[in-house]
Amino acid sequence: MSGHDVKTANIVVLKDGEAIAQHMAHWLLEQALEKKDGPFVVALSGGSTPKHLFQLLAEPAIAERFPWDRTQIFYGDERYVPIDDPSNNYAMSREALLSHVPVPAANVHRMPTEGEPSSDAARYQKELQEVYGQDTLQPGKPLFDVVMLGMGPDGHTASLFPRQPVLQEKKLWVSTCTPDNAPHTRLTLTYPAIHSSRHVVFMLAGDGKAEMLARVRRGDDASLPSSHITTEGDLTFLVDEAAAKDLPSC
Repeated sequence: MSGHDVKTANIVVLKDGEAIAQHMAHWLLEQALEKKDGPFVVALSGGSTPKHLFQLLAEPAIAERFPWDRTQIFYGDERYVPIDDPSNNYAMSREALLSHVPVPAANVHRMPTEGEPSSDAARYQKELQEVYGQDTLQPGKPLFDVVMLGMGPDGHTASLFPRQPVLQEKKLWVSTCTPDNAPHTRLTLTYPAIHSSRHVVFMLAGDGKAEMLARVRRGDDASLPSSHITTEGDLTFLVDEAAAKDLPSC
């Protein structure tokens, strides 16, 4: 694995959000089936495009072939909201995917949001360490096979928001964030955890993503959290035509 950042990332442009979800669903199935040396470990994201992706993964054509028994499901971030809140990422994935497929309950790792945030973050990191088999991240041994990411209008990704201390975290795999421009305290994967991955995929649809995508792709604005995403493996922007409209090559 050679490693990539946002400036060297691959960009795949598809027609629309439907095409992104379809592409990602089949690609994920391929990745899961190809993984033979241990569990297939994925970090899910929230949002409308991932929701449709999850619905596609739950359809028999894919769900019946997917190796759910050796898939470990984690989350990139979570808000401190009730479990039935529409903005709860776990609840969305449960409704769209998890309740429809035979994934073992022990393989689904919901971010805890019932306690004190720093303690919840430590608990979640412990779950990651148990699946990883070590307490420290090792180069060449990715924590995740796939990390799914989105991007907000302020350049945030997961719950790595501008101006927040979590952006400086170098050791913890999971930390807390209380944005100054969005509601709710959150748990989030950190840059080191995201970096320890075989594949990081941004899924971006709509012209509302275009300006920020172009800025992040240039990598010249240090204030944008998404600009600092790196990975040991491959980094891909999976975008639709509308989101790609401000990119120089599109």
